[in-house]
Amino acid sequence: MFASPIQLLIVGVLVLLLFGGRGKISAIMGDVAKGITSFKKGLKDDPDADVDAAEEAIDITPPKSEKK
Repeated sequence: MFASPIQLLIVGVLVLLLFGGRGKISAIMGDVAKGITSFKKGLKDDPDADVDAAEEAIDITPPKSEKK
């Protein structure tokens, strides 16, 4: 029922890696948040690009012919 010293050492190392030091989990989450923010900013950077392309498009629809 009692844990061996090796098991306690492994659990201690895992706890230290997850919660100790300089906050590795929080650093990873901060990097993920920065990535998401930059992705959203990249999507919003040039919203007029599609509008400019649409204005430059050439209308190729055939003219309506008169009824015969």
